[in-house]
Amino acid sequence: MRRDIFQAIADPVRRDIIELLAEDALTVNAVAEKFDVSRPAISKHLKILKECEVIDFQQKGRERYCIIQPKTLIPAFLWMEQYRELWETKLDSFEKYLNKLQSEKSKP
Repeated sequence: MRRDIFQAIADPVRRDIIELLAEDALTVNAVAEKFDVSRPAISKHLKILKECEVIDFQQKGRERYCIIQPKTLIPAFLWMEQYRELWETKLDSFEKYLNKLQSEKSKP
């Protein structure tokens, strides 16, 4: 089964792993230490991220480093970007409504 970027970012743990690896390459053990889940669960998440081509592994001596492949995140970014203006407009409208309610509440 071919996985895609949307499967990679569907899980919050995988999104957190992506965020960690965006800062620096980490060993598999270093990634696992950052989470309160089992090492096999982290290995499964890393495997999915590898299948989605979000990360790659690089062997350095005895350690395997997880390295992010940021170009693979572009399709997800572009898909989300198309909705940004819509949500900003809705949030601005909601903020105006809340401000209106607040001002009405504070009137004597």
